[in-house]
Amino acid sequence: MKKLLASVLAIVLCAGVLAACGAKEALVVGTNAEFPPFEYIGDDGEPDGFDIALIKEIAKKMGREAEILNLEFASLVTAIGSKIDVAIAGMTITEERQRTVDFSDPYYEAVQYVLVPAGSSIATMADLEGLKIGVQLGTTGDFIVDEDIAEATAAQYNKGVDAVNDLIAGRVDCVIIDKNPALVFADKFAGQVEALNGSLFGFEPEFYAIAIPKGDTELANEINKALKDLISNGTFDKLVKQYIED
Repeated sequence: MKKLLASVLAIVLCAGVLAACGAKEALVVGTNAEFPPFEYIGDDGEPDGFDIALIKEIAKKMGREAEILNLEFASLVTAIGSKIDVAIAGMTITEERQRTVDFSDPYYEAVQYVLVPAGSSIATMADLEGLKIGVQLGTTGDFIVDEDIAEATAAQYNKGVDAVNDLIAGRVDCVIIDKNPALVFADKFAGQVEALNGSLFGFEPEFYAIAIPKGDTELANEINKALKDLISNGTFDKLVKQYIED
């Protein structure tokens, strides 16, 4: 009995020491590691990429440690505030998403690209009409096909690479995806697919940001301050060169 009481007392004392020392609270971050170079699975089997490195630096600035959960992209917004604290996944600020979550200050400007088979005659928005177009579920590309391209059919995938594989196999006519992953895939599948600039199709620039629970201004302010500090001290540019411009 004395040994049991001593063990319990030791546990209580340890907990008190941790609390007194300010043990770091994890910042639980949702991502979808299928979007290189922003997020992907590294050689160690863990999520890596520009977004992952950035959110880890942001968490460090906040005095916390980032715990990364790899989820399906389409489930990220609904998981915020329950399963995860925030989401970072090359996520564009849109009016639809803003009805459910808030966003940090923007940290990256992007545009949609169109991946086509090598030698394709596709070159304008009119050429996309009536096509079967591969998109990643819940992304801007998915919204564009649904709302802006006449008679087009969206073939939705959880992973961008699966859409590209079906493009190569001839099961879709093209793929709409963000610029940077489009360039990664065009390089990986050189000679099989080509990446076309979204400006040819009238696609407007969009901005990535970190999704935050609706109304959580305290968390938003903390993240924005950390992001601003990382930009001003050169860390942000260092990560851009390491992951995006390398």
